[in-house]
Formats: sequence, structure tokens, C-alpha cells
Amino acid sequence: MAQATDTPPDRTALGIGLILGSVLIMAFADAVVKLVSADLTVWQVFAARSGLALPVMAALAIATGMRVRLRTPLWSFVRSTLLVLTWLAFYASLPVLSLSVAAVAVYTNPIITALLSAVLIGEPVSRRQWGGVLLGFLGVVAILKPGTDAFSWFTLLPLLAALFYSLAMVLTRSKCRDEAPFALALALHGTFLATGLIAILLLALIGLNAGTMAAYPFLLGGWAPMGVREGGLMALLAALSVAYFMGVARAYQIAAPSTVATFDYAYLVSAALWGFVFFAETPDFLTIGGMALITVAGLAVATPPANRAAIESTG
Repeated sequence: MAQATDTPPDRTALGIGLILGSVLIMAFADAVVKLVSADLTVWQVFAARSGLALPVMAALAIATGMRVRLRTPLWSFVRSTLLVLTWLAFYASLPVLSLSVAAVAVYTNPIITALLSAVLIGEPVSRRQWGGVLLGFLGVVAILKPGTDAFSWFTLLPLLAALFYSLAMVLTRSKCRDEAPFALALALHGTFLATGLIAILLLALIGLNAGTMAAYPFLLGGWAPMGVREGGLMALLAALSVAYFMGVARAYQIAAPSTVATFDYAYLVSAALWGFVFFAETPDFLTIGGMALITVAGLAVATPPANRAAIESTG
């Protein structure tokens, strides 16, 4: 007789639907950031997006009674800082790289997470996962094209973002496992807002010359005027970020993490789709091959062995 605590099959389907919808939304949001990167600074995006998202999340918390108090505020702050660095490195690459290339580079994070989990918190890494690490490395080489004229140092930025993200995920597992996902999302948006405002103030006080700001306008530019279009796009980003964070949290709550993580890779398809729609981006053959290798590698690393998955599903 089945136990009363068994997860109904339709909730697994709902979890898959939520993660697919969430990554489609997030890829769309990243395309919007790339679109506004010619007009606004990354710090404006951080401050405006989270400044608009926080009141919405606060209203949700009040209306639903969700817990927002953090059990480990120090570790939650470190986690939020790592994730801010993740998005900073990723967004900094978008004015230069195609969305699909930046996306596949940052999705090396399951490979890096497996390595860091083994080194930092002693989690075992199977031979299949080590094989995934090797495949992922080959995929990165195919995309980076080191030693050729096609190589760009900006491609290292989403890889750096993947490292920061992996550190944040290892920290989440080891130090923040008992935190409510909504409380972590609220802390993250608060950190985004504070980071954006502090950076804007520091840049205004430093007073960089026009040549320096023109070289890297997305990172070092001054505060750009925001009209109805820009304000509307920031409001859209705020709504999308709330939907994404809540959707991902809910997906991982109602379905097996190994199943959800597998469908999380739909972000790569979504990023390629929005990159084509917004910017007519078409990756070359070698880049497509690298994307395929990294996707296969990530699935090999993220999916648990069959015997362990069986144990988890019946535990």
C-alpha cells in the first residue's frame, strides 16, 4: 500500500512545468538586460529592479504570511553577496557576448558545483560525474576558442559567474538548508538594491573621466536618465525576477531536485530562442558543439546515479 506522504505524479508534472516556465522567463529577463545595456548601467538595473521588486515581495509576504526571518543571517548575506557577484559578472558580459554563448558558459555551474562539493563539503563524485567534468571542459574549450582570433576575454566573465554561483549553491546546501526560499530571495533582492545604490554613489564621488566611462559604459557609466520606456522595462524585470525566484523555489519544493535540475537546462534553449528573436544571434557550428558537450556534461553531473535516485524516491 502506498504511503500517504508519497508525492502525487501530477505534482512532479507541475514542478517540471514550473521550472520550464521559470527558465523561459529568466532567459527573457536576461535578454531585456542585454537590450538596455546600451542605455543604462548595471548598477541602475540592480537598484531599479530590486527597488521595485522588494515592495511586491513584502506585500506577498504580508498577504500570505510567509516566513521572512533568516535563521542564519551572516551566511545568508554571504550567499547573497556571491549571487550578486554572479549576476554582475554575467551581466557585464552581455554587451559583448551573444546571449546563447553567455548562457552556456554560465551553465558550467553544475560541473563546478560537483567539484567544489567534493573538495569543500566532502560529497562523493562518481566516475560518470568525473566524465561529465571532462566533457564540460572540452565544451568550454570549443566555445572559448583559445589561441584563435575568435577568443575573447569577456567569455571568461560568465565562467567566473558560474564559479560564484557554484560557491553560493554549496553554501546554500551546507549552511542555509533550513532557510525559507522566500526569505533568501528577499535577502538577495535587498543585497542587489544596496549594491546598486552604493556603486552609483561611489562612481559619482570618484568622478571618472569621460574616456574611461565611454570604454565600459555598462559598468562605469554615470546615472542615465530613465524615461517611461526604461522605467517600464525595470518594472517588467522586477516582476519577472519575482516570478522566477518563486517559480524555481516552488518547483524544487514539489518535485524531486534531480528531475527539476535536468529540466533546468531548458534555459539554454530559451536563451538561444530569445537571442535569435531580439538580436538575430546564430551561433557557429563549433559553439553549438560546445553547447551540446556542456549540456550533456551538466546532465551527467547533476543527475544522481540510478540506485541513489531510487533510494531518494522511496525514502
